[in-house]
Amino acid sequence: MASCRVKAWRGGVKSMGRKAGLRLVPVVLSFACLFGCGSGEPERNNGTAGGDTASSQPQAGSTSQVQEVEDTREPADFEPYQAPEFADSVFQADMAEGNDSVLLDLSSVHLGYGAVSAKADSRVKLQITTDGANDPKYTYDVPTDGTPIIFPLTGGDGHYTFFVGENVSDTKYAQLYKTECDVKLKDEFQPFLRPSVYVNYSRDSECVGKAAELAANAETALDVVEAVYQYVCDNVTYDKELAAQVQENPKVKYVPDLDQVLKSGKGICFDYASLAAAMLRSQGIPVKMVFGDVSPNNVYHAWNMFYTEQTGWVSVHFEVKSGDWNRLDLTFSANGADDTFIGDGSNYLDQLYY
Repeated sequence: MASCRVKAWRGGVKSMGRKAGLRLVPVVLSFACLFGCGSGEPERNNGTAGGDTASSQPQAGSTSQVQEVEDTREPADFEPYQAPEFADSVFQADMAEGNDSVLLDLSSVHLGYGAVSAKADSRVKLQITTDGANDPKYTYDVPTDGTPIIFPLTGGDGHYTFFVGENVSDTKYAQLYKTECDVKLKDEFQPFLRPSVYVNYSRDSECVGKAAELAANAETALDVVEAVYQYVCDNVTYDKELAAQVQENPKVKYVPDLDQVLKSGKGICFDYASLAAAMLRSQGIPVKMVFGDVSPNNVYHAWNMFYTEQTGWVSVHFEVKSGDWNRLDLTFSANGADDTFIGDGSNYLDQLYY
């Protein structure tokens, strides 16, 4: 199974991982204390096994030695990372607008998402547009049995148009429902902190439990990113067979099953990006899943970007900059692709954010 190296820059000093070597010493010493001590304070070499006062003279056959020993303590300022309350996204049918064919829930647009359900005899799509002339259009397949999907509002604040249509021929769709809405987000991170159709998880998902387990030993949000990144690199390999199947059937929309990815230990770039986003979002770290082209071969690809206000940390092939979005590509890191695909991010052309 492929593995990847995780490097950290802290204050200009390069280290591997989360200073694992430094943290190992007190752990080892604590085990020594557990096996060498009873209850109460540690022995101070001032008593025999029977509790009698020890002689000041060395025992027969022993050598008298005096050595200064410093106490080893856990860092007094260590505080484990505290994830904020789980940010969920929910379809509220009683708050939805629409008709007999479509229910569109826009009650949570300030939190960066909406939801839609539809009932129809043929394929249904939701298309979302914003006012900017160069803004991309976001299109989602909607189940035709009434099952709702959550969609993120990744265009930020602005005027949105929502079109829900049923397929009539080829790429033509007849309108089932259309509406417009002004969106003012609570903050810019909201769409990237929650589950949605392409980053689908819940409180009970195994990937969320694993993320919490990794975060339990983390000190900062960057430590959580590093731990999740390393875990995915070490435990998920690229599934070439699945990649071929997806490419051969472009009309069948592939959506990651994140717990299945964890269970199988295999996935394609979509799976890597979605899994990383889900795990980190569940711990309160804003993460974008990005679709776009990667040069020099113009590969259409999925990767991640995360947000941090901390500085000075570099992992594998991406660099964290203070107060900015930073690029994270698990697929190439886990599979040993040439550095030209990663670089400093200049080879990546972002097209769509989820």
